[in-house]
Amino acid sequence: MAKSAEFDTILVVDFGAQYAQLIARRVREAKVYSEIVPREGLAERIRAVRPKGVIFSGGPKSVHVEGAPSVDNAVFDTGVPILGICYGAQLMARDLGGSVSRTGTGEYGRTEIDVTSSSPLFRELPGQQVVWMSHGDSIVEVPPGFDVTATTAAVPVAAFEDRERGFFGVQFHPEVAHSERGQEILKRFLFDVCGAQPTWTMVSVIEQSIAEIRARVGGDRIICGLSGGVDSAVAAALVHKAVGEQLTCVFVDHGLMRRDEPEKVVDTFRNRMGFNLVEAKSADRFLERLAGVTDPEAKRKIIGETFIRVFEEVAHDASLGPDGEALDTAPFLVQGTLYPDIIESGTKDAAKIKSHHNVGGLPDDMKFELVEPLRDLFKDEVRVVGEELGLPEEIVWRQPFPGPGLAVRIIGDVTHERLEILRHADAVLLEEVRTAGLYRELWQSFAVLPAIKSVGVMGDERTYAYPIIIRAVTSDDAMTADWARLPYELLEKVSSRIINEVPGVNRVAYDISSKPPATIEWE
Repeated sequence: MAKSAEFDTILVVDFGAQYAQLIARRVREAKVYSEIVPREGLAERIRAVRPKGVIFSGGPKSVHVEGAPSVDNAVFDTGVPILGICYGAQLMARDLGGSVSRTGTGEYGRTEIDVTSSSPLFRELPGQQVVWMSHGDSIVEVPPGFDVTATTAAVPVAAFEDRERGFFGVQFHPEVAHSERGQEILKRFLFDVCGAQPTWTMVSVIEQSIAEIRARVGGDRIICGLSGGVDSAVAAALVHKAVGEQLTCVFVDHGLMRRDEPEKVVDTFRNRMGFNLVEAKSADRFLERLAGVTDPEAKRKIIGETFIRVFEEVAHDASLGPDGEALDTAPFLVQGTLYPDIIESGTKDAAKIKSHHNVGGLPDDMKFELVEPLRDLFKDEVRVVGEELGLPEEIVWRQPFPGPGLAVRIIGDVTHERLEILRHADAVLLEEVRTAGLYRELWQSFAVLPAIKSVGVMGDERTYAYPIIIRAVTSDDAMTADWARLPYELLEKVSSRIINEVPGVNRVAYDISSKPPATIEWE
């Protein structure tokens, strides 16, 4: 979607730190559209997009390190307001004639700043406020034409500005929750300095997306691989609202989902929402391919390839005309790509995590034209869109579930017996988590089945059965995660129920490792 053509835009320049996404999200929370952009070709991009303002993000390096990220000085001649944050502030100070050096006094964590003069950024805010600092280098001299607007006990420049040119810098991180008035400071920049209008709402996004999809697709057919997860579900619902009966959803039941999920997906989208839904029941086919496979990467490749083959077969049938002959044009393919997928494709300064140009590894020779209606949205925005479109809560707020499903939650060979044990244990866990009112507070909560057995005692008899490991984590974005401090009473109840109700299990353990060093999933 060409968002910047319809909404006021703020460009967030990525200098390789973890904060760029958070800054972009904070801007959007203020109902202003933001894009994360690389530093290369920035001046040309500014002239083309004509944003209301630009924000330089923080960065992991010192401005004095060889190869440290920088920008062309032509950026400062575009006439667009700029806010530099932490590394971005130091970069602005250095490139415009100030001085940045390592004084031996860094600042890390909560720090109190003193606002020393009037500034649009601090208008009607307290003269002393707590912010979050994370810097070793310090700005020791501001560039010509700039004024210092805030200090701390340790450094002479905590904020500075050239109000006439619209250049502002803050040494702290207003985007993090630890900066008590951080969001208000960002809003001062967006509204008072840049003059942006708060029109970026999910209702407006839906309206524009529908218009764009209709204009692009015309009367052609569209295929959507529907997994039941929130991303594909919301993408399908948005496209369905735009083109109705032109959309056919393909749900591949690979037999690796949680208890009752295939039935819920079919009931929700076919019966309750009226979608054209083709269901491919392929559990036996997947299990045959997975037999004897224990390597997690091999599992993923087998599942991905088998999914593609099944999807291709069903999608081909779904793209036939009423006379059984192929349509003149290949159908469009809906993909639930999100904005983080675009970002994680990498920039020069940020590591490449994954490519977004695929649907579960779709081959290059697939004759589909992609439709990605969510590619400008973060996960939390997608959930809001789903609610606006009337999707049921259990779909919109479904916890993330891996594409290979339960196959990567069985540590070892995947068999029908182990799938049934894991499905049962997982159902017990989720039922108790929901009863405790914790489901939406947790990023993920699930059961893991290691394909090992241990000795136990039940009814005065020796048992030799599987353990179940419980995993529950809290996170904002899954890049990092902390193990959830579930109440002991809840853990006790889950353990007792699983051991008593799930045949083949005699032991329950709780995973208390965070990410990093562990990952959220076990495989």
